[in-house]
Amino acid sequence: MPSWRSRLLKIILRLRARNYHSSESKTIEDRRAALEALSNFFNTKQKYESQSVDAGGVPAEWINIPGVSNHTVILYLHGGGYSGGSIITHRSLVAGIAKTAQARALIIDYRLAPEYCYPAPVEDALAAYKWLLSQEITPEHIVLAGDSAGGGLTLALLVALRDEGAPRPACAVCLSPWTDLTGSGDSVLLNADKDLIIEPTALKPAAEVYLGGADPHTPLASPLFDNLSGLPPLLIQVGSDEILLSDATSFAERAQGAGVDVNLEVWENMQHVWQFAARFIPEARQAIDRIGEFIIEITNNNNDMEESLD
Repeated sequence: MPSWRSRLLKIILRLRARNYHSSESKTIEDRRAALEALSNFFNTKQKYESQSVDAGGVPAEWINIPGVSNHTVILYLHGGGYSGGSIITHRSLVAGIAKTAQARALIIDYRLAPEYCYPAPVEDALAAYKWLLSQEITPEHIVLAGDSAGGGLTLALLVALRDEGAPRPACAVCLSPWTDLTGSGDSVLLNADKDLIIEPTALKPAAEVYLGGADPHTPLASPLFDNLSGLPPLLIQVGSDEILLSDATSFAERAQGAGVDVNLEVWENMQHVWQFAARFIPEARQAIDRIGEFIIEITNNNNDMEESLD
């Protein structure tokens, strides 16, 4: 049963969705501003230190948690439908994840549509990952993570790295990933009245803006349609009430069929990327704690293997 705080937040989100969706059509700038306002509302006030950096030509920011010296690095790819979101909107969420994972994080400002369409975000994510390797950070100590479009981009980056024969990271974490830009999942219709974050009618236009005429079935845009073999361990969290539920469950099923170690968690009564609401609801804090446990378990196992080989 969802917590009372979760039920109260759902009422607030429903009122917000009613006002937002009933108003006039939004421009890209309006949607970007709305995401920034929503992220400010959910800011957890997590203490962290930030440092701007050029990550292989990609604007980025280190997020360091005071007292955390672990050399595990989380490369975080923010959500926002490939046309919104930024380092600013996701600092607080990433800081919370970094704290529970006892890691430091690098968030990148990959290029956004419509100014830059597919495959620009994939190219930027790939450049940032290779930059981390150039900083003498071993792949066994790198974790990829992302939410929504950033979750899909995380999986696309894994596919790109595998296809290039590049060293794969220790693992990846995806929060409500957008894996199917064709919008063919059953939950797009079944959860249309439950999802208070993503407007179902906005999904296809957002995909078209990002694709810029590219085939929505291409694996680096829709990783659901890749063969998915050779990927590292994955943790996928998704809410039962969101329209991207099928994107997560279908991907997990296909990846498991390809031999990938997938941990799929469907959180009952949760909304799209509910982890943002850690300031308000216990379910968000519990989900972030689970992410930290997963990352620590994988990276500690890698450390043990390294020590046994020395």
